[in-house]
Amino acid sequence: GLEPQLIRTNLAVLSVFAYIMGMSSLDRFVDNRLIQGRATFSREEAQSALDLKPDALTAALTRLTKKHRLASPRKGFYLILRPEDQLAGAPDPAQWIEPLMTYLGLEYRVSMLRAAAFHGSSHQAAMVFQVIVPKQLRDIELGRHRVQFLYQAPNTFGKVNRHADLDQIKTSAGFAKVSGVELTLLDCARYFHKAAGINGVAQVIKDIGGKADARKLAKLAAAYENSCIRRLGYLLERTHHTRQASALETFAKKAKTAVPLDPSVKPLIESLAGQYDRDQRWKLILNEQVEVDF
Repeated sequence: GLEPQLIRTNLAVLSVFAYIMGMSSLDRFVDNRLIQGRATFSREEAQSALDLKPDALTAALTRLTKKHRLASPRKGFYLILRPEDQLAGAPDPAQWIEPLMTYLGLEYRVSMLRAAAFHGSSHQAAMVFQVIVPKQLRDIELGRHRVQFLYQAPNTFGKVNRHADLDQIKTSAGFAKVSGVELTLLDCARYFHKAAGINGVAQVIKDIGGKADARKLAKLAAAYENSCIRRLGYLLERTHHTRQASALETFAKKAKTAVPLDPSVKPLIESLAGQYDRDQRWKLILNEQVEVDF
């Protein structure tokens, strides 16, 4: 009668021992990663390095996550939190977006307000870290950080997301790909509803529009919707970046009909459209007042 009981006891002891071993070996693995200057890892990397049973690894990962030593922005991918990161719940996403997107097997670019700030727009506080990708992805909320993924059709994305048109945000952990000035302007005009609205975009254009290479801007614009290019051209003109605005005028000449400057102002009833001024050069219905700090 004692033998089965003894076997059960021994199994329980072995299980606890395996659990403790899993905890301590993962601790060492995490410390070694930091020593090597690497603050991220995948579950697969930990599994192959530690030779732990899946359940033991899961338990160890859960324990370190509860202790705020790890955070997981996507299933199977982990950030190692230093003490200074623990209050915010994660490091700045610029430090880990590159390894995360490599893990997901996706190209990307940081754009919109974070990119505008990188290029010198000081007016807009980038509360959200915005990333443009050629696939629909769920946003990430991690502690105080929010990463918002904006979808761009793969065909368009492939035409514009090229090395020559990207820059790099350098971080202590490496780098993150960020849109160049020209792409930042086009992205803000295209996704303006995600960039503090038409006035927020106008401020970005005022701040960094003069840094754009006019020829490069026109070349990249060919991949974007005509209405978005006209919106950008109008705002460049309004903010006195005439050389860059003139480079986009040929797109406006191809347009057949006028569109609202701000399509988010609803509804634009046909019978009321006549009450708004029109910009003939850019074929826009000026249904919103643009205010910019000069």
